[in-house]
Amino acid sequence: MTLKEAVEGKEYIIKDIKTDDEEMDSFLFSLGCYTGELITVISHLKGSCVVSIKDGRYNIDKQLASVIHI
Repeated sequence: MTLKEAVEGKEYIIKDIKTDDEEMDSFLFSLGCYTGELITVISHLKGSCVVSIKDGRYNIDKQLASVIHI
């Protein structure tokens, strides 16, 4: 399941990040988004979702949410 399909308010463990884009990988890593990390979807908005990773909240667009597998 990808982050786009996640239920709001539920905590998930990131199982995999499937992207061929090195820049996207490093960006997600800088947010603390990597395999084994806990992530919570706060809300789904038009074309994006708000997530909580560690102590931060981030707005992630559909493209990023589709590569994060939980």
